[in-house]
Amino acid sequence: MTPHLRTYSRWMDPLALVIILVIAAGVGWIYVRDVRGREPEPQEFPASPASDVARRELDALPVKGWDRFQDFNRASFGEPWSDDVNVEFGHNGCNTRDDILRRDLTDLQVRPGTCFAQHGILHDPYTGATIAFVRGPDTSPAVQIDHVVSLSDAWYKGARFWDDQRRRDFANDPRNLLAVVGQANFDKAFRDAASWLPPNVAFRCAFVARQVEVKTDYQLWVSGKEKDAMRQVLRGC
Repeated sequence: MTPHLRTYSRWMDPLALVIILVIAAGVGWIYVRDVRGREPEPQEFPASPASDVARRELDALPVKGWDRFQDFNRASFGEPWSDDVNVEFGHNGCNTRDDILRRDLTDLQVRPGTCFAQHGILHDPYTGATIAFVRGPDTSPAVQIDHVVSLSDAWYKGARFWDDQRRRDFANDPRNLLAVVGQANFDKAFRDAASWLPPNVAFRCAFVARQVEVKTDYQLWVSGKEKDAMRQVLRGC
């Protein structure tokens, strides 16, 4: 290469590099500005299949007022936690309360040779709290078994017309039972979804879906306000 061509080459290389960098920086800025100024694309999330089923079943539930013909009596649903039932865990030699404790507690220890849950940990679905369960006259009430569809709500919405066996089955059906903290069980009491929902918002979809499932299977009805409240919850699931 001649001397003047070598000089030209040395002079052009840095210049070309600068030009390339300037062009690249400009293109990059345009791209960044375009991305930053762009509205986020709306995202559609598929509905939960369980929620879809619950919505369909809820639509099919009949709407009626409370049947006040006869006052509710807990004894109409048989002896509490009876094993003489034709639902899951029935006739297994254990009472229903202990069946549910053994199902719902973690780190469970059972008293040897018995059905009794001795101690364990409850991750309460209603509040999101975690508490220890220790069996004993002063400590057992900290964890209680709630009827997801309360017995009185069932009574006033169709169960009054059932025979004794069906009411006993309903009262001990594991699908309608959850181990929960005692205060949450007390707060919920007889209320339906129109007047009580779990404080743990993350559990509300599962809670309402379970109520709909139980009411569908047992052919119970709902009140107008109850159906509206359920529909509102399931709309966000």
